[in-house]
This record gives sequence, structure tokens and C-alpha cells, in this order.
Amino acid sequence: MFINKAANGLNNLCGAAISKKRKELGFSQRELADKLQLHGLDIDKNAIQRIEAGKRFVTDIEIVYLSKVLDISYETLLNN
Repeated sequence: MFINKAANGLNNLCGAAISKKRKELGFSQRELADKLQLHGLDIDKNAIQRIEAGKRFVTDIEIVYLSKVLDISYETLLNN
């Protein structure tokens, strides 16, 4: 049976790295969502919260935007 979760049971690999980098930059979850929206990604604060908690899947499109806004490589986001 195929299981669509990370080894730790979470729905994404990048949530912890996003949270860490966001905090390093001094952004709130709302500020990150606002910055992503300004770049063209339709996402809200609740989605950021769910991503960081590992409760939401993250699309490749979202990875591209997050990488750009957080100024972090794809590899760093995914190899946390």
C-alpha cells in the first residue's frame, strides 16, 4: 500500500525549514503569506501555519515561491 507521507508521518518535508527561515528573517506567518501574495501566490496565514506544522501538502509551485521569498534553495527546503 502506498503511503503519501514523509518518514516522520508529516505531509511535507519542508515545513520545519520554512518555519526556521521565516523566524530568522523576523516574519510572522501573516507577513510571509502577504509577501507570497505580492509575488503572485494565492496563500493565506492558515495555509502557512498548516505547512509549518506538517499538516498540509506543498506543491512544487509553492516550493518555487517559498524559495524565492525566503531566499533559500530548493535543496535546503527539501533536505531538512
